Amino acid sequence: MERRTLLAAGGGALVALGAGWMLTRPDPEIGLLPGAANAQTASGELPEVVEMIAGNPDAAVEVIEYASFTCPHCATFHANQYQSLKANYIDTGKIRFVYREVYFDRPGLWASMIARCPGTTDFFFGFSELVYERQREWLASGDPTQVIQELRTLAKTAGLDDATLDACLSDGPKAESLFTWYQANADRDGINSTPSFLIDGQSYSNMAYDEFAEILDAKLS
Repeated sequence: MERRTLLAAGGGALVALGAGWMLTRPDPEIGLLPGAANAQTASGELPEVVEMIAGNPDAAVEVIEYASFTCPHCATFHANQYQSLKANYIDTGKIRFVYREVYFDRPGLWASMIARCPGTTDFFFGFSELVYERQREWLASGDPTQVIQELRTLAKTAGLDDATLDACLSDGPKAESLFTWYQANADRDGINSTPSFLIDGQSYSNMAYDEFAEILDAKLS
């Protein structure tokens, strides 16, 4: 399980331990995204964040995953337990599965911005799986410029073009909205590690698939 500093007391800083990146809100020099120094819209209002939902939106049982695209434990979860959950509970419509991003660092936010770029759940979940599969590759350099270039390459593989990526990666209001949304979620639900889960409102840490299935089967019965 990945444990990092999620929220700094008295401020909005997230520190990526080991990677050395800091996300600070607001920061006119760095910003949340490259090329997005000012996160204000003309009206001063931030865009609404859309929940990313897979499975049956009306299912009686809800599973919420909190995960970071830069968390290796999350990548392992998505390569293993998630695939069985998807096959047996999400794709069969037994549960409502909600994915909520956690931002340890700027690269995690950048990956999220790209995943949310087209605004469709199909692209979001498809690109998310690609991000987790290639996590070691696109994070390997540790250099922010190279990291974002690697993410752009992945996004092009998934079908996005340069113009679309430029627009998404310079959308300051959306970045600010996502960051504020993340902070509110983490505060409300007590998220301090990833992956973490809420199953019908009850908190769980990472677990084996058999444990997931036992909990879900009990609720579904």
